Amino acid sequence: MTESTHTNQETVQVLDALANVLKQRRHACAEDSYVASLHHKGLNKILEKVGEEATETVLAAKDAEHGGDQERQALIAETADLWFHSLVMLSHLDLDHQRVLDELAKRFGISGHDEKASRTQR
Repeated sequence: MTESTHTNQETVQVLDALANVLKQRRHACAEDSYVASLHHKGLNKILEKVGEEATETVLAAKDAEHGGDQERQALIAETADLWFHSLVMLSHLDLDHQRVLDELAKRFGISGHDEKASRTQR
């Protein structure tokens, strides 16, 4: 595994910049923007893309387990697609990526088993 060359600040800047692009393109012309075309097709199409990318990510992970650099890079690319389409989904629902980051931050220091159990009680 390699260390990231990005700082936390740079990572946040990437997410913020992407969120701004998604916001700008949400109401753009569907013929001019892939993101706009997804929004115009509606939530079900966006969810279909999230599901498709999730499946492709799972398959790439299976290949990466025993593969080399090419398979690992394919997994990175598929995960990026999954994250991107997840961000489009959040944008479509007027939710911000920061809320997801905040939720993840809340979970630090909490046992994964305890956190999962608390979700089933909500």
